[in-house]
Amino acid sequence: MGCKIEEFRQEQKKRMRAVQDAMDTLNGKWKISIITSICCYGTRRFSDILNDVVGISNRMLSKELKELEINELIKRTVLNTQPVTVQYELTAHGDTLQTIITNLTDWGIVHRNKIAGK
Repeated sequence: MGCKIEEFRQEQKKRMRAVQDAMDTLNGKWKISIITSICCYGTRRFSDILNDVVGISNRMLSKELKELEINELIKRTVLNTQPVTVQYELTAHGDTLQTIITNLTDWGIVHRNKIAGK
């Protein structure tokens, strides 16, 4: 019996580490909103994301996009146009967040309605 309890505890520790890894990757006020903007449209330019994510500054958006790129969640593509156009899209790995974003959106709608008394 003690062996099964220890296995359970080890499994829970692994799960908690995995949640912490996810939270560390997606931490901050803006990353989920940035990912959501890209999820909704597929490909977004910097200015599009800036307009979608209310309250974020140019500098903060640039920083967050770089971190998301380092974590291989988004891909940055520079197009040879005049002026130069930069586009962002989800990587295959970033695309795995689509279900999470959808579930979070659905939960947010239900939660807002509950708090608003609807």
